[in-house]
Amino acid sequence: MIFDFHPEAEEEFGQAVAFYEDRRVGLGLDFAAEVHEAIERAISMPLAWMQVEPGIHRVLVHRFPFAVLYFGNGKLFILAVMHLRREPDYWNHRAA
Repeated sequence: MIFDFHPEAEEEFGQAVAFYEDRRVGLGLDFAAEVHEAIERAISMPLAWMQVEPGIHRVLVHRFPFAVLYFGNGKLFILAVMHLRREPDYWNHRAA
């Protein structure tokens, strides 16, 4: 896999893993695996997923109310690992 996280996206990913792990042992690892699966789908078909802004795509995470926002073709840059029911545009400053 060829991808990189925006520092804030990496932090929010870690926080979400910790949140789910606190709820039930192993759930954080399940969440992390689902996020990595979503990233793998984005890498294999980077232009197939919904465009939320010009050049920025969103791939949904299975089992959890999250999406991975990214740009790039070949090497992806992850802008956000965002909860789908909270502040939808909070990540916009990362794309600048």
